[in-house]
Amino acid sequence: MKRSLHIRGLKGPMRPFDPPKRRDDGTLTSAPRLAPGRSPLDSLGLLLRGIGAAGLSGIGTAVHAAAIEPDRLVTTSYRLTPPGWNAGRLSVTAIADVHAGGPDMTVGHIRRVVDRTNALRPDLVVLLGDYIADHRFVTEYVPSEVWAGELARLAAPLGVWAVLGNHDWWHDVGAVRRALKKAGIPCLENQAVLLGEGEARFWIAGLGDQLAHRLGRGQFRGEDDLPGTLAQVTTDHPVILLAHEPDIFVHVPPRVCLTIAGHTHGGQIRIPFIWPRFVPSRYGARFAHGHIVEDGRHMIVSAGLGTTSVPVRLGIPPEIAHIDLGTRAATDRIKSPALAQCRGEHLEDDLHGTGRSNKGQHQADLQGAAADRSGR
Repeated sequence: MKRSLHIRGLKGPMRPFDPPKRRDDGTLTSAPRLAPGRSPLDSLGLLLRGIGAAGLSGIGTAVHAAAIEPDRLVTTSYRLTPPGWNAGRLSVTAIADVHAGGPDMTVGHIRRVVDRTNALRPDLVVLLGDYIADHRFVTEYVPSEVWAGELARLAAPLGVWAVLGNHDWWHDVGAVRRALKKAGIPCLENQAVLLGEGEARFWIAGLGDQLAHRLGRGQFRGEDDLPGTLAQVTTDHPVILLAHEPDIFVHVPPRVCLTIAGHTHGGQIRIPFIWPRFVPSRYGARFAHGHIVEDGRHMIVSAGLGTTSVPVRLGIPPEIAHIDLGTRAATDRIKSPALAQCRGEHLEDDLHGTGRSNKGQHQADLQGAAADRSGR
């Protein structure tokens, strides 16, 4: 069932994205440009400029938000056994909102994220949409075949599975689909697939994007069909739902054990008291980030990796989310040294390679594609 949505704080149409032109020698021109118009998230940029003009942030905070925070990388570990989960132990690593493009998500940044993810040795990797940077401050254009080529290095026994995000639809959804397909990454659009073997079987369901079509004045028509997607679940095995935007959670039935989403960037710029106004969700801070439990239903929202509107993060660094299902105790198995380091803490790394630990912070035949990827 496709629905039209209104998102608080999103006013006016997005600027159309103009990709760089290719010169005669095959190289690309400078960073992509955006045609005139008002971005629905320009309020973030206006807020930062206003704070700078008023002298409230200080040079140190501005430098941290623009040059340091976006370069950090934390791995946030979650351990849970939601109601209905009976498929044993399963580790899932979620990568959200890559927004490939400089200055904060260059090819080197993406390569570092892939290396960190593979070091966690998850059973399953999920990609939660928004693979392209299309804000006005992009300094390095990363073609779809390049970022997808890096994501193709991701490896997990149960495969790497993707959904699309709103920026993929708004920019060039066909190019994103082709890039993922060439990389061997199945893209789930209102589809469900049964994975695993024996008593460890479970369904992975991927939802179409909820903001795919811009109708103007903050109105959107989605490609999501939650009832149609769940109708494909034909056994009693547990269900993991992938969705780009977390707002769908209010409609997700208890039949789904865990919903995993991105989109919000955790607020991206967490200025005390006022940041919830800038979360791109009808529900403000309610679904901004982390492990959310409502009426016995569980959702994990990743803070994602890249940025939109402005290449700035403050108070919410780029994140890889690592989820251990079917585990609770601290004595549960640890699958790799990298995961051992991030138990009960953020394992933090700058995207150029210097690692440090910060304790105390909160912790197409799709069935054929699954078989093809099971040995990775």
